[in-house]
Amino acid sequence: MTHRLVVIGADAAGMSAAHQALRTARRLGRELSVTVLESSGHTSYSACGIPYWLAGAVGSGDDLVARTASQHREGGIDLRLHTRAESVDTATRTVRLADGQTLGYDDLMIATGATAIRPEWAADSPDIGAVKTLDDGAAWLDRFAAARPGARVMVVGGSYIGVEVAEAALARGFDVELCTRSRVMSSLAPQLSARITQTLQEAGVTVRENCGVRGVDLQDGRLRGVHTRGGRVEADLMVVGVGVRPATALGDLPVSANGALRPDPRGQVGPGVWAAGDCCEVVNRVTGQWAYLPLGTHANKAGRAAGDAIAGGDLRFDGALGTAITRFAHGAAYVEIGHTGIGVDEARAAGFDPVWRLTEGTTASGYMPEAEPIAIWVLADRTSRRLLGVQVVGGRGAAKRVDAAAAVLWHEGTVDDLAWMDLSYAPPFATAWEILQVAARRCAEAM
Repeated sequence: MTHRLVVIGADAAGMSAAHQALRTARRLGRELSVTVLESSGHTSYSACGIPYWLAGAVGSGDDLVARTASQHREGGIDLRLHTRAESVDTATRTVRLADGQTLGYDDLMIATGATAIRPEWAADSPDIGAVKTLDDGAAWLDRFAAARPGARVMVVGGSYIGVEVAEAALARGFDVELCTRSRVMSSLAPQLSARITQTLQEAGVTVRENCGVRGVDLQDGRLRGVHTRGGRVEADLMVVGVGVRPATALGDLPVSANGALRPDPRGQVGPGVWAAGDCCEVVNRVTGQWAYLPLGTHANKAGRAAGDAIAGGDLRFDGALGTAITRFAHGAAYVEIGHTGIGVDEARAAGFDPVWRLTEGTTASGYMPEAEPIAIWVLADRTSRRLLGVQVVGGRGAAKRVDAAAAVLWHEGTVDDLAWMDLSYAPPFATAWEILQVAARRCAEAM
């Protein structure tokens, strides 16, 4: 008898699970049918690439699609676009669709992702929106095209998406302000956050920190201004980038306090029910605690593991570190940002005795034209000397250094391991003592 897998959500986690389940089933000689339900008209696209599409660096939304609907169907998947799942009944193993139909399953994969948070003050206006989906991206391109030259764009939110969209709006020739309720990139050490703010300002962005939004000023439905903690700011367009929340309102599934599912390492959340992606929390490998880290890297890996397990395989997704990277670039203003692991407050909450140091240097030997400033913040536990986190802000070639630190974190290595491991050196790429290792050594010496 053919085993029926129904997947809800056709982006990173869902399609990774669907294809891996088919591959594993073929390898093990099992009969498997896979039906994927997707409420939108899009599948397998890079949401992280949307700001670069808005900036003009990517030609079209189609360029962000990794695999089209036709390609999925050619791979043996019954992909149903514009099909919304309204609810799940795990007792009868059925999914109720928005059109009233009921679909039975033997295994259900939930990959519903996350939705952009829209605060109460974000009124219904054609000038206000998020940057989360391909439809959002297309809407913003329309807004940009209709806006007058030099229009005022307010970006609300100082995290990755806020910085990236600020770059995009500048590239389109708009007057850009960034409003954040605390600091730009507030998850980073204050000294690193300040460097990013300085680069934004050098590029012409007006940065408003500690700037909570209290409301908007609309005239005939069109945006005219934003009311902030510091007063009214004129604005013609407003990008809301204040985060996302898990999309898990499907039925009687157990969720965490923030509404996320908590699958085991195989991806299972209950009998016959599996989940992966931005609708889920993952285990933070540094603290061992659940954390909400919505990133495409995790979604693809966790989806692959779940699909394999559904079809009888033994892949596992064993957590994440929160490793992330981005950049801001406009004219001569340029900064790269990288982060892996946890911060001081998280370390203390997890029972560590944190020690940290900030080290400055260059990305290449100082006599080379490639040399750019770099600042590296290293966090470790005083008792065990275990590495806990690394943050990097600097010029070209700076941020990918976090990957070496992530490898040490992944294997629960010490700050000494990072300081003494064998990393590459040549003058155009690094100093003889690699600056990442100098930073680790200085943190080690402070214990």
